[in-house]
Amino acid sequence: MRAHYSRLNRTSYAGSLSHRCFEQGATRVPRGGGGGVPPGLGVPAAHHLGPLLGEGLRPGALELAAAIRSASAVPDGGGARSTGRCLHGLAVKAGRMASSAAVAKAVMDMYGRSGAPADARLVFDEMARPDAVCWNILITASSRGGRFEDALGLFRSMLACGVAQSTPTAVTVAVVVPACAKWRHVWAGRCVHGYVVKAGLESDTLCGNALVSMYAKVGGSRAVDDAHRAFSSIRCKDVVSWNSIIAGYIENGVFQDALVLFGQMISQGFLPNYSTVANILPMCSLTEFGRYHGREVHGFVVRHGLEMDISVCNALIIHYSKVSEMKAVESMFASMDMRDIVTWNSVIAGYVMNGYHSGALDLFQGLLSTGIAPNSVSFISLLTACAQLRDVRSGIGVHGYIFRRPTLLQETSLMNALVTFYSQCDRFDDAFCAFTDILNKDLISWNAILSACANSEQHIEEFCRVLGEMCHQWDSVTVLNVIRMSALCGIRMVREAHGWSLRVGYTGETSVANAILDAYVKCGRSQDASILFRNLAGLNIVTDNIMISCYMKNNCIEDAEEIFNHMAEKDLTSWNLMIQLYAQNDMDDQAFSLFNHLQSEGLKPDIVSITSILKACIHLCSVYLVRQCHTYMLRASLQDIHLEGALLDAYSKCGNITSAYNIFQVSPKKDLITFTAMIGCYAMHGMAEEAVELFSKMFKLDIRPDHVVLTTLLSACSHAGLVDAGIKIFNSIREIHRVEPTAEHYACMVDLLARSGRLQDAYVLALDMPPHAVNANAWGSLLGACKVHGEVELGQLAADHLFSMEAGNIGSYVIMSNIYAADEKWDGVEHVRKLMNSKDMKKPAGCSWIEVEKTRHLFVANDVKHQYRSCIYDMLGSLYQQIIDTDYRHRTRQLCNLC
Repeated sequence: MRAHYSRLNRTSYAGSLSHRCFEQGATRVPRGGGGGVPPGLGVPAAHHLGPLLGEGLRPGALELAAAIRSASAVPDGGGARSTGRCLHGLAVKAGRMASSAAVAKAVMDMYGRSGAPADARLVFDEMARPDAVCWNILITASSRGGRFEDALGLFRSMLACGVAQSTPTAVTVAVVVPACAKWRHVWAGRCVHGYVVKAGLESDTLCGNALVSMYAKVGGSRAVDDAHRAFSSIRCKDVVSWNSIIAGYIENGVFQDALVLFGQMISQGFLPNYSTVANILPMCSLTEFGRYHGREVHGFVVRHGLEMDISVCNALIIHYSKVSEMKAVESMFASMDMRDIVTWNSVIAGYVMNGYHSGALDLFQGLLSTGIAPNSVSFISLLTACAQLRDVRSGIGVHGYIFRRPTLLQETSLMNALVTFYSQCDRFDDAFCAFTDILNKDLISWNAILSACANSEQHIEEFCRVLGEMCHQWDSVTVLNVIRMSALCGIRMVREAHGWSLRVGYTGETSVANAILDAYVKCGRSQDASILFRNLAGLNIVTDNIMISCYMKNNCIEDAEEIFNHMAEKDLTSWNLMIQLYAQNDMDDQAFSLFNHLQSEGLKPDIVSITSILKACIHLCSVYLVRQCHTYMLRASLQDIHLEGALLDAYSKCGNITSAYNIFQVSPKKDLITFTAMIGCYAMHGMAEEAVELFSKMFKLDIRPDHVVLTTLLSACSHAGLVDAGIKIFNSIREIHRVEPTAEHYACMVDLLARSGRLQDAYVLALDMPPHAVNANAWGSLLGACKVHGEVELGQLAADHLFSMEAGNIGSYVIMSNIYAADEKWDGVEHVRKLMNSKDMKKPAGCSWIEVEKTRHLFVANDVKHQYRSCIYDMLGSLYQQIIDTDYRHRTRQLCNLC
């Protein structure tokens, strides 16, 4: 062992320590024995010394030892040490230090517990023949003070002294092994284990328990095997032995085997205690049958009366929260007679974890009414709930509460949560102020403010400045924030971030590689994304899903199918992406086939699945299929405002306006999406006045319209001929709603004027469109109206614009040809036909379909492949003959009347 002092120095320093203690305590006792209890002896054992000293009697060794041990138990830091020093001085004055080993040991233990291991060492050095207990006290003092290397040095010195009474015992091992675990030095622990084997202590329960715990805590590839070997060597196992091995398995991620050990523990007659349950319950939520195992443990707890312990109840609440059984959480919480802050925090966190954010806020109010002071954990959960609800007011209230309590301001984790809250509520300035208030910033603090900056490219300067202040103390989360910001700023910064990640070696991390791939996709660089994807070689499901989403955006069906079909494992996102790809490319049969397939794989369609398949239902105009989706939503309790809007839109486009209206009426929270869908429904069915009325109701509810609902409303007015209402709405776009009219708005307005016969006004408006609003739809509407009203000259002008903007659109050529033909300008017809032939344009065949008894029937012009074609053509012939006969009779009747 390293010698901190020479023998002379140790002796002189020890003498000065005794002299100092003598001055503090013993000098207050007169030589004749009178006087009172020294100041600071406010502990029970010390009170018994008062009568002894008052009667002139000297306290015995046992009384002094008891008083010193009592002083060491006073939980007041320096006060305990001051009291102990007084008693130490009293022991020196009474001559008990040299004559009584019990007093000396009590003094050593007192100094060790009060954080003065050096003083404990000085007392140790004064002892003539220190035994194993003295060494144990000294080793414990060093370990308790975090001086693990000194603790191991003392153990080596203990071995080297060669005195029988100083031989390390099982208690010594139980003290020094935890020091090895805390020091994270497994080799030192193995050395101690070697001594244990040589000394024949391997089967000792105390030594075995310590070794099991040490091997489990230091980790490593052999941790579980070493821990189990030490456990197997224990001859007489107790509950602590089982708790240590079960906790070791859990710490090293061997959850299923930990459950097996728990079963063996019960089968071998050992009754698990509170510690066992607290260890096993958190792990149950991580296993495949977590809910089942958790209920088994809960049953065991009830059968053996362990539910009375508050720590067990808290562990059960945490377990049920993690497996999303909030009714069980609420039942447990209601049945508890005593609740501590951990109980309240666990339930609040459970509500937040499972999406019951309003419930978390209500429960927090209940916590305040109990008088139990919330702590930083309470506020972290509360801020998360406020962020999800976008409840800025409550979050600011929490900030004010924290600001008034300096102890909370020192909690870095709480301040980090505050920065994240403001960031998620898009209040960057407040987030930055909270960040500057953090006294001890850690890496999470820096990453939180970087994430706030990365939410918008407006904060790129602050992002770069904060990044520079971090002094390159980055981790993978920092890199992810850099990539997020680069994706907002364009492909150049993405490539720079990619290159930097390669240089510093972060592309080997899955999350970083996927983020770079996603950045390329968001920037529309499918080729770059494809190259990176091939280099990643199917990193995980997320990688494959990102690439499928890339191909979905570019309608690369075959490429997406290739990735999907070669995926070793698929999640619901994979299926949803493919269904969405098929639906947006009118591949309805494939979409429904995949939708059915995912259910046969045991997956349950979610909001995204139903939204995607509704597009296929709309394309097929199948009310029956829409109703099936609606029924599934009700059974699965899929409640989402966007999904309600999609369902309403599906019913509308399939012709069932009654069901669409019913969905709108029963919707509890009508927002812009719901109103837009219903207004679109009215517009589609020619109910323009109802659409305008509903828009007025929406405006009165302070729901601000966007360009989509305004476009829908203008379209309704256009188709219904409500010219004045349409002009009023168009003028209000900029004047009232403070929205810049888009190309769609101008197109609807041109269509509105043109349909009503105001072709000249429509033409002027089309010419006056600002550059950002110039589009082919406006000129197409004008051309169509020119055909209806027989306006050849304006039609020619509109067609010229369309031919230059959409040279490949055959519809424009056909309409212009029909305008010429109606005016008998055959030269114009011939000119348009030549243009079409020069561009090899052919008019596609007309097509329509109907649904009869859940079967879709498709009709194409000149079709000879329909299975009922003979009956269809016979019926058409019969109808045609009836028309001719009716027309013939009508004309004959007119001639007779003339005669």
